[in-house]
Amino acid sequence: MSDPVFIIESPAFDARTGEAVFTYRLDAHEFTETLRFPLDGLDAETAATPAFATLLDLTAAVLGVSYFKLRAPFHIDASALALSSEQRAFLIDVYENGLGEFYARNALKRFGRLTLSTGPARETAPIGLPQRPLVLIGGGKDSLVSVQLLESAGQPITLFAVNPKGPILSSVERADLPFLAVERHLDPEMIRLGQEPGYYNGHVPSTAINSMIAALASLLFGYSDIILSNERSASEGNVEFDGRLANHQYSKSLDFERAIAQTLSVATGGTLRYYSLLRPYSEARIAELFARTTRFDDVFSSCNRNFRLAGHDGTLWCGECPKCHFVFLIFAPHMPHDRLVKIFGQDLLADPRHIGAYRELTGLAGHKPWECVGEILEAAACLWRVADHPDWRDSAVVATLRPELEAFYGAPKLDAAFAELMADSPDHLIPRSIETAVASHAD
Repeated sequence: MSDPVFIIESPAFDARTGEAVFTYRLDAHEFTETLRFPLDGLDAETAATPAFATLLDLTAAVLGVSYFKLRAPFHIDASALALSSEQRAFLIDVYENGLGEFYARNALKRFGRLTLSTGPARETAPIGLPQRPLVLIGGGKDSLVSVQLLESAGQPITLFAVNPKGPILSSVERADLPFLAVERHLDPEMIRLGQEPGYYNGHVPSTAINSMIAALASLLFGYSDIILSNERSASEGNVEFDGRLANHQYSKSLDFERAIAQTLSVATGGTLRYYSLLRPYSEARIAELFARTTRFDDVFSSCNRNFRLAGHDGTLWCGECPKCHFVFLIFAPHMPHDRLVKIFGQDLLADPRHIGAYRELTGLAGHKPWECVGEILEAAACLWRVADHPDWRDSAVVATLRPELEAFYGAPKLDAAFAELMADSPDHLIPRSIETAVASHAD
């Protein structure tokens, strides 16, 4: 088949129904995706501003990655969108680095080769938004730590999710905070074609997608800050491919955070802010913060295997995926054995079947899994930390890997690494007022 052109049509939003419609063309196929925003509290006047129109165009382009990846052509025709050269550069970043894992796993060389055409940018002006934050919640430990920190600091927060289900809903119910949800409906033909010969499938930058939907919601319902819960280890990549480091978590990285924060700020005349509250922290530090309370123990889950598009299926933790293995490990230094086993329903470090998986997580074999897991040295340091603990030292994984870790890294390096994990990084975008408000509650 010849290389097609991926076409992004002009999006439409109807404030009377709260529905946004996005249309894409690829080969002979036309795809339609919709977002449905609640009508209660929706500001129709803001929906008519140039700032909202610009964010709608940007959202159309970012959501388009799900359809683009079917063929991954070299040219994207977004001439129906009114965007600046800086906004085009942001979108190229989404389509190149945001799809880095997709390219690597499908052996597609696209870095530096994509072109994207857009129409001339529209003029934008500052818009008025109430000073209050919208907090993205995913049902896992990270966003719940953000909730705890912001609540302790007295911040009036509203939780936000796209297509909430499973642990998201149970966590929201337990948090007992205002909640804003948006329905996203993918074109079923795209999902079908992804399973057909001649078309590609794979990972898309879901954080970038949900962030743009949150940006639209921020304008429609009046929120000045979009707060995420991405930790510093999200910036670590997985494998070298096509001259770049492909990162499963690229749209959670600090580089992407800087890019989207600047893009959203410029599009709204400096009004809308975007940052991760947990950027200063390692995964291990976040685990320590989460462990301070049992409030969410029975409702949260960071397992992706049991949390798919179709919804939550089965137990909260599968116990078999890299995410389950990693999260169990980083909790081990901070939780009593019985509490952690009760959360997961099993002792993952006691099962010898998991030794190979933990070798990969700690850098003793293979490469970092294509999952939202922390840094390799972080996992190694956490396992080393519990190597002498009476709760864990005799477990199959710890007893087997302890001598291998000591031989590979050395005890001084592992001890120093764990100490560094507990120290907070100054490299983040958190506004000073918010940073000051939560600082004492994270000590």
